[in-house]
Amino acid sequence: MRWLMLLIIIVPALEIAILISAGNLIGVIPTVLLIILTGVLGAYLAKSQGLQALKRVQNMTVIDGGPGDAVIDGLCILIGGVVLLTPGFITDAIGFLLLIPITRNKMKPLIYKWVQRKMKNGNVIIHRP
Repeated sequence: MRWLMLLIIIVPALEIAILISAGNLIGVIPTVLLIILTGVLGAYLAKSQGLQALKRVQNMTVIDGGPGDAVIDGLCILIGGVVLLTPGFITDAIGFLLLIPITRNKMKPLIYKWVQRKMKNGNVIIHRP
């Protein structure tokens, strides 16, 4: 919880500093257009990747009896899409890393370890039907 509070304070401050610097470097209008472009591109990527993840979950449930890896993909896509809709370059970079399959696949082992650690500590509980 402390990390979350720290991120809520530090990330917006860094975003503001970077946005001001970008506005000074390339101008206000290009900076605003760049923010809009990344938001639109992020929404498109989130939709297309999200639909693919949903199809994988449905197929895996029918074939294997469980969604497994596709659930982590869906979670990454959801978080990446939401983060891309917030203005700023740091959040855009994080969002794109979570949406692009190549980089998302590199991050999934870290996410698995984090979830396993939370489950081991009793912070995350998985309920099965």
